[in-house]
Amino acid sequence: MFKFLAKLNKLLLPSFTKQQLDLGKAKKWQMAIIGWRYYVTTRALENKK
Repeated sequence: MFKFLAKLNKLLLPSFTKQQLDLGKAKKWQMAIIGWRYYVTTRALENKK
């Protein structure tokens, strides 16, 4: 399930690293997206093991 969510995130959500977003200046909604992507990615990687 998390593997599918990770692919969906990659397609639908913006990539802030490509936009060179400074985490210190990020808005709350941007931090929420970053946190969500991190959570899903780590869970997808854990399921691969």
